[in-house]
Amino acid sequence: MIRTNWIWILVVSGALGPPTNVTLKSRNLDLVLSWDLPEGSPHGLSYSTEFRSAITAFQPACRNITELRCDLSLFNISIYGNYTGRVQALLGAHRSPWTASNHIVPDKDTIIGSPRVLLMSHHQTLVVSIEDPKFILSSLRNVFHSVFYNISYWKMGQDRELRRRDRTSQDRMVLDNLDPWTEYCVQVFITTGRTPHPSEPSREVCEKTGSEDSPWVPAVIVLVVMVILVILVVLVVLRWRHISQFLCLKDVVPDNVTQTLLAPPESSMFLAMKNSEPIEEINHQVSVVAAVRTVEKEVL
Repeated sequence: MIRTNWIWILVVSGALGPPTNVTLKSRNLDLVLSWDLPEGSPHGLSYSTEFRSAITAFQPACRNITELRCDLSLFNISIYGNYTGRVQALLGAHRSPWTASNHIVPDKDTIIGSPRVLLMSHHQTLVVSIEDPKFILSSLRNVFHSVFYNISYWKMGQDRELRRRDRTSQDRMVLDNLDPWTEYCVQVFITTGRTPHPSEPSREVCEKTGSEDSPWVPAVIVLVVMVILVILVVLVVLRWRHISQFLCLKDVVPDNVTQTLLAPPESSMFLAMKNSEPIEEINHQVSVVAAVRTVEKEVL
């Protein structure tokens, strides 16, 4: 009933108000067109959207939607293009005028999201690992070649004016010269050479440092190991005879077996062979005569 009344009013007035506050934004290299309801709008409105770059005409995007936003990242855009969008309200057969948005260049105007920060304690130092925010159409380092991480850290409960800051292009760094057994908090934001504003700051991450680093501990460990090795070598040298006898056991042969092996053989065959006379060898003289036959050839 209400929708019918609004349509009747539109027929009489001949106008449907356009969407308001139409805005094109980019965060982490997406491209989203958003808007507000038309002033005094009826229920049951739907919307159609279009977008274009600086070198193309308007092309359709989201059609007949009821949401107050359209993700233009789904429509094959370039991160280096210059884009604008527009929205139109629909109610039955009635259409409002188009309302255009601002212009935006994603790689220059995008808002970089907050990085992810991990802390690990090692004695009096904190190891900071930074993970870049996930981009929709590319990655942070593929788009921005100059990326810097601005690290702020302070003692838990300390005034923000007493923060210390470091700037690095590495996604992993060590915070040293910290107090032992003290809880520190860390926050990171990203800057690039192409975007005029920094990224959203990371959440504050806190971690407690450990005990003081004792440089003599490794030396003591090495010394103990060397002493143990020297003692083992001395024991091996002093006990080498016992060790060799243990490792190389000798089997003892019984006396009766030894005597049997050393005694001369008493076999009758062996004695007969031992006492037998040498066999007389008979040799006959053999002469070899070579026969030569002469063949005479007749001369024709």
